[in-house]
Amino acid sequence: FLHWTMRNSVRTHAAFTVPDDPKANEGLVSAAGLFKASCASCHGAPGVRPLPVMQAATPPAPNLSINAREWTDKQIFWILKHGVKYTGMPGWAAKDRDDEVRRMVAFVRLLPEMSPATYRSLTEVPGIADARIATCAGCHGADGRGRGQPDMPVLGGQSPAYLRAALEAYATGKRQSAVMANAAATLTPEDMTRLADHFAALPGVGRATPLGSTAAARIDRDGLPKVQLPACSSCHAPGKPYPVLAGQRASYIAQRLRNWRGDETVVDARKSQSTMPVIARRIPEDMIDPLAQYLAGR
Repeated sequence: FLHWTMRNSVRTHAAFTVPDDPKANEGLVSAAGLFKASCASCHGAPGVRPLPVMQAATPPAPNLSINAREWTDKQIFWILKHGVKYTGMPGWAAKDRDDEVRRMVAFVRLLPEMSPATYRSLTEVPGIADARIATCAGCHGADGRGRGQPDMPVLGGQSPAYLRAALEAYATGKRQSAVMANAAATLTPEDMTRLADHFAALPGVGRATPLGSTAAARIDRDGLPKVQLPACSSCHAPGKPYPVLAGQRASYIAQRLRNWRGDETVVDARKSQSTMPVIARRIPEDMIDPLAQYLAGR
C-alpha cells in the first residue's frame, strides 16, 4: 500500500510541479561523481555492487539499472529533488540547484545501458597517487580545468585563499551545491588548505583574449548605472579577494549567473539578497551570454 501511494504521489507531483526540461545531457561528470560518492553504496553502479547493509534496509534501495526504466524524466526529477518519505532516499542536499538535479536525471537515465568502463571513465582520472587530489580530479581534472565539462569551473590560477574559502562555504552550506557540499564535508582544515594550494598553483585562469560585444565590455568596465548594476571589474580585478574570471569557462559563468537569478516567476523580494544574486538579476537576460564570453576572454 505504501509503495502504491508513493508511486501515485510521485506521478501527481511530477505532472504539476516539475519543470518541462527535467533533464540536462551535458555535465555528466559532476553527476557521476556525486553518484559514486553518495548513491552507489545503496543503489550500486555499473560494475559496483551495493553495500549489503544498505540492501538490508526496509525497503531496500532499488537497482537503478533496472528500475530507472519505470519512471519518466519528470518523475525521476521529483524523486531526486524531494526524496521518498519512509525510506532511506533523501532529497537534494542544496536549495535552488535544479541544474544539478537535471544532470543527475540524465545520468540515472543512462544507467541501464552504461558499461563499467564508461562509469569508470566518468568518475575516475587514473595515475594520481594522492587520494584526496584524485577525488577532486574525478570532476575537476588533474589539470584543474574541469575535464571539458560546461558546468565545471577552471580552478588553476585562482588564489589559494579564494579556493579555500569556497571549500569552507560549501562545507558549511553558505554556498549551495549538493555536489560540492558532499565533497567538502569530509575535508579537514588542513585538507582544504593543501587542496587549495595544489589547484591554485596549476595554470588556468588569468590568460585570455577579450571576446564578446562592446555592450558586454561596457558592463564590465562601467556597469549599468540606470539599474544599479556595478561594473564587473570593480570586484573581479587583480589583487582583489574575488574569483578570477579571465580564462574561466564562459558556459560556467553564464550558468552561475542564471542560477543566481533564480526562478523568473518569483518576485525579487522573495529571492536571495546576497551580493551576486542581486547583481545577476540586474543583468539583462540577453546580455548574460555575451557578458560571460567577454569575461572569460578578458
